[in-house]
Amino acid sequence: MEIYSVYDEDFVPYGRVLQGYRTKELIEAMEKIPLPAEGTAYEPSIRELEDCEIFKEFENRGYGGMPVQLGMCWGRNTKLNCLEYHRDSEINIGDTDFILLLAMVQEIEDGELDTENVMAFQVPAGVPVEIYATTLHYAPCETKESGFRVAVVLPRGTNTEMPVFEPKTEEDKWMTARNKWLLAHEDAPEARSGAYIGLYGDNIEI
Repeated sequence: MEIYSVYDEDFVPYGRVLQGYRTKELIEAMEKIPLPAEGTAYEPSIRELEDCEIFKEFENRGYGGMPVQLGMCWGRNTKLNCLEYHRDSEINIGDTDFILLLAMVQEIEDGELDTENVMAFQVPAGVPVEIYATTLHYAPCETKESGFRVAVVLPRGTNTEMPVFEPKTEEDKWMTARNKWLLAHEDAPEARSGAYIGLYGDNIEI
């Protein structure tokens, strides 16, 4: 599939490149964390990253003073597998170039989304990007065989233990963690673990 840049006009509906953030210290802290032996890892909040000066900037400038968490998704990945969304924007910064596979919440019809609607965008190393709340996204894809490290900024508590409640709508059934709604492809490991299957078409691989 064609891979666009986050500086292309095609990215405008999905998010924006953020200005005025110095990411050097954060990237150095990220690179001290070893890559997993295989697959990907994710931690919503990592103390070594939150100790960086940029953390307060994300909290104050990025989220207007709201409490946030700074974690990381890292490892090796080349597939779509799933798409998720939150009720708010997410900020990503990579230590290397990485690729995001994105679609729009508005493209979900009757609980399903055709993967032909998914677009790929390459994010340069060290550049912070905001992914809007209406943008479906999931684990980044690597641009190098050595893998990727991508910092993830979200409101505090996101992607932690799922709240307990009785589902009353179809969307309620898509929730897999706090502030996380997820659609899985039938070929994804998440589907085998019981995640809602809502993606049809090819399980895109970069």
